[in-house]
Amino acid sequence: MAADVTEQLGDLLPDVFRAIDLTGVLLNGVLGGTIARQRRFDLVGFAILAIVSALGGGMLRDTLLQAGPPVALTDPYYLGTALAGAVVAFFVPLGGRWWNRTFLLADGVVLGCWAATGTAKALAAGLGALPAVLLGVTTAVGGGMIRDVVVGQVPSIFGGNTLYATSAVFACLAMTALYSWGYETAGMVAAIVVGAGVSILAHWRRWVLPDAEAVRLPVPSRLQRWWRRHLPREPG
Repeated sequence: MAADVTEQLGDLLPDVFRAIDLTGVLLNGVLGGTIARQRRFDLVGFAILAIVSALGGGMLRDTLLQAGPPVALTDPYYLGTALAGAVVAFFVPLGGRWWNRTFLLADGVVLGCWAATGTAKALAAGLGALPAVLLGVTTAVGGGMIRDVVVGQVPSIFGGNTLYATSAVFACLAMTALYSWGYETAGMVAAIVVGAGVSILAHWRRWVLPDAEAVRLPVPSRLQRWWRRHLPREPG
């Protein structure tokens, strides 16, 4: 009986992961469309920002892996779901507390799923742990980064926001560890839990990484005096 339940669960989980994956595509398509609405773009702008936001990270990952055409171009569900997100954002102005809370929870789950997917694909291609983590993070945050560049702003993951890329790193590390032990499915589950947990907790507690100005190394006073005497001053 227990063996039958385990087998059924093993058959069900890939479908669950795919559903989470497509949910992430829809959510990020809506997010891209929401930014297009703020910039007063037309329907073409909505579609482009939705596609870039929802599929950019995965397409960049697949291109770097050189393992054939990106999945976003070979599986019609991905492109169609991203465009559906653009249509939703075009006709429905989303916002308010309920949308923000729902998006935060769902986005955290998707973050972990995308980080795990990118890591697993890199490891399956024979790459080491560090490149796998890099591609996992790229999958998770690459679309948002490209979207920000397209609209002419500094990518939000570069600082000033609660932990997001860092949450993806922890999710990738969990996936890498369990994948190396032969537990790929458990790695997916662990990455989703870790990615969502860290992301939501960071948002709740307002955790951010310090910038360079906030980190000061202890420098002896003698070295500071030498520094001021010998280094050229900035003009003005």
